[in-house]
This record gives sequence, C-alpha cells and structure tokens, in this order.
Amino acid sequence: MIDLLATYVHDLDPVIFSISEKVKLRWYGLSYVMGFAAAYFILLRLSRKKLWVIEEAKVGDVVTYTAIFGVFLGGRIGYVLFYMLPRPGGLDRILEDPMTIIAVWEGGMASHGGILGIMFFTLFYAWKHKLSWPAVGDGFAIVAPLGVFFGRMANFINGELYGTVTDEKNWWAVKFPKSLYENGYSDELQKGLQQAAVNNDAAGEFLKDRVRLVGDYDGYDLSPQAFEQEFLPIARENPDVLQALADHTPARHPSQLYEGILEGLLIFGLLYLIRVKFPKLWHGVISGVFFILYAIFRIGVENVREPDSEKILGVTKGQFYSFFMIAIGLAFLAWAWKSRKSFQDDMDPEAE
Repeated sequence: MIDLLATYVHDLDPVIFSISEKVKLRWYGLSYVMGFAAAYFILLRLSRKKLWVIEEAKVGDVVTYTAIFGVFLGGRIGYVLFYMLPRPGGLDRILEDPMTIIAVWEGGMASHGGILGIMFFTLFYAWKHKLSWPAVGDGFAIVAPLGVFFGRMANFINGELYGTVTDEKNWWAVKFPKSLYENGYSDELQKGLQQAAVNNDAAGEFLKDRVRLVGDYDGYDLSPQAFEQEFLPIARENPDVLQALADHTPARHPSQLYEGILEGLLIFGLLYLIRVKFPKLWHGVISGVFFILYAIFRIGVENVREPDSEKILGVTKGQFYSFFMIAIGLAFLAWAWKSRKSFQDDMDPEAE
C-alpha cells in the first residue's frame, strides 16, 4: 500500500492537443468552458423549479454576460490590480505595453477579482431589470464554486500554484518539477539536469549546447520558458528524465486539489442543498454563506500554499483579501435579516 501511495511526480501536459505551433487547446481554457456549462445547466434547473429569480428563457444570456463582464473582466482586472501593479516595475510594464492588461496568458486571472466581478455585474443587471440584487446573486453564489473547482483542477494539471514543501513520506504529497525553477532551487535544478543528461540521450542532446558559466561553475543555462516548454515535454516522454528531476525536487502539498475540493465541490454541495431544502430562504443568505465559507477555506489552505506574491501585514494576499470577503458575507446576512424577503414574496404581489 505504501508503494502504491508513493509521492507522485507531476507529469501532466497542460496542452490537450495542438492544431499548430501557436494554436493549442489547453486544459485551463477548457476548464472555463466546463465551469460555464455546468453553471448554465444548474441555474436553468433552479429557474425551472422557481428557485431563482431569473426567467428560464433568459438564463443563457445572463450566464454569458456574467462570464464576459464578470468573470473574465473582473478576474483580469483583479489580477492587474492585486498582483501585477504591486510588483516592482509593474506599472512601467503596463505603460510600455497597455495590451498586457488583457494578456490573460501572462499571469492569468485572480479568483477574488472574478468573484467581485460577478458581484458588481449582478448589481448592474439587477438594477437594470428591477430585480433584487441578492436574489440574482444567490444563484451565481451556488454555481461559482464549480468554476473554482474546474479552475483549480486546471491549475493542478498545469503544475502551478502548488503548495509548500512537505515530507515525502506523506502519500498525498506531489513533486512539481516546475518548482525547481520558480522557487530558487538553482543547485538542485542543475543536479537534476546533469543527472538527466547522463541518463537519457534525448535530454543530453537537448542540453549539450546549453552549457554556460552559471555562478562560479559550469552548468546548464536554460530560461524558465525553455525549461517549461521544451525540457519538461522531454521529461514527460522519458521516465528516466522525469525521475532525474524528481530526485532533486521537493515534495509539496497539492494545494490546488485542497482548494478545488473545499472552495469548490464542498461549498457548491452545501449551497445547492440549502437552496433546495429551504425554498423560502431570505434573499442574500446564500450569497453571505458563500463569501464567508470561501474566505475561511481560502485562509486555511493558504497556510500550505506557496505564496505567489509578497505578503501584506504578515499574511498572504489571498488571506488578506479573504478577510474583506468575510465582511461582505456578513453584510449580506445582515441585509437578509433586515429585509426578510424570499423568492415566494417576489411571486406574491400581495406580500409586503
């Protein structure tokens, strides 16, 4: 059993298939499609059961608009504001090339930004169509965790946003070869490349022209892009190359899976069950519970997730922004308690 549960060495390819050198179908892009599709069918089901304020015929349009103006726009703006601008030279980079703002393939999007994007778009939609904003938001609060789940699964496939170093004896630990470059393990990276060059002809052929003076000794001079896009594919095809990297790669928490399960599947299951079991629940309760649960789980998992940016007041940015989400969740619950209005009240013109 111990052998079966030995530390897994990440060898998943982020590309599903390639049409050309520049046109590729990636798991990350597919994850968004799957998330939106799941959201559409679940919201359609809730609408048919009179458990969501949006009419059945309008569900498709609402999901599409929310995807574009809420998830994509909010997520990218969130990444630019929360992660890109605070970095040294971040503003200069944007001023030099404003198109960087929409270059989602460079850094991706921020989950907190996407959630806030949905929040503000539903506010606009509710105002325009004279609907209860919390009632509209409750529906998206139920399906948003599914988007988180598919996104985190794509992060795991990409081998990114991994966790902190842990004991190799933990059967759930994963070795991410990309971490050799991304977290300053330069000596270990050189050792892994040297071992790979000796063990495999393909690796040796790739590396032979890349010997450079690295520090005070001769080593292999690879850019992060060359390592990820050219060398790792060799490792995926050759077990001995992958093992050479694994011998020098620290085991880590698969924090993407933790987040996908907790912030994704668990919250979705709980909120969907609440919506079905309590059809007369006040508007805003589900949204409030979503914000609070997401924040709590994110704060917890961040303790075993490798920080992808500088900390704020001693906590990671993910934890820092999550504290504000708790405040937003409490505000929704307070509004729900004060208004005490349910979906059935909307359907009854005589209700006060």
